[in-house]
Amino acid sequence: MWPTLVAMAAAGGLYAALPPELTIDGPRWLILAVVAALLIPAEISHAIGKHQFCRFFGYAVIAIVTVVMVQCVVRLVEAIPARTVPPAQLLCSAGSLWLTNVLVFAVWYWRLDAGGPHERDRRGAHSDGAFLFPQMTMMESGAEPDSVRNWSPRFVDYLFLAFNTSTALSPTDVPVLSRWAKIMMMIQALISLAIVVLLAARAVNVL
Repeated sequence: MWPTLVAMAAAGGLYAALPPELTIDGPRWLILAVVAALLIPAEISHAIGKHQFCRFFGYAVIAIVTVVMVQCVVRLVEAIPARTVPPAQLLCSAGSLWLTNVLVFAVWYWRLDAGGPHERDRRGAHSDGAFLFPQMTMMESGAEPDSVRNWSPRFVDYLFLAFNTSTALSPTDVPVLSRWAKIMMMIQALISLAIVVLLAARAVNVL
């Protein structure tokens, strides 16, 4: 559960650093409070073995942060022609939202792939999922070294995947197998494209 806690806390912190023109109505610490209010019972549920409740709270906080992030991106788009945010602050906000995009989708992939982290740990070796990691092809070939035996992806593997999607706007060394993952990666790449190519470029032009 700690990857969700760290990633969502970071996303809440980045949201709190945005200017008021780009945030939803209400105090900017509100998202951090919502993240804490949902992830604390999720951690408790995980500790006592109530994994269904843990998944519910986990999905709830990720969904809320995702919706808020999309709204902030929309307000960022609107702020460019209106020039309600200073250019330097606009660049910093675009960078914060880009990083939030990486963190949010990394958590989505980590949560959804092959039933989530709990189900992956129960199986031991990771041989089936929405993403084809290089270690999985080595296991199928039967020539894997000892370090690859019983391999299972961790959060950093999904963070690397999300980072590549936001930078290269496509998967790199990890092919995408399932339809839901392809749709989510297209959404992530579209958000990243809007932030990096359109918004940041425009902000540089008005400096």
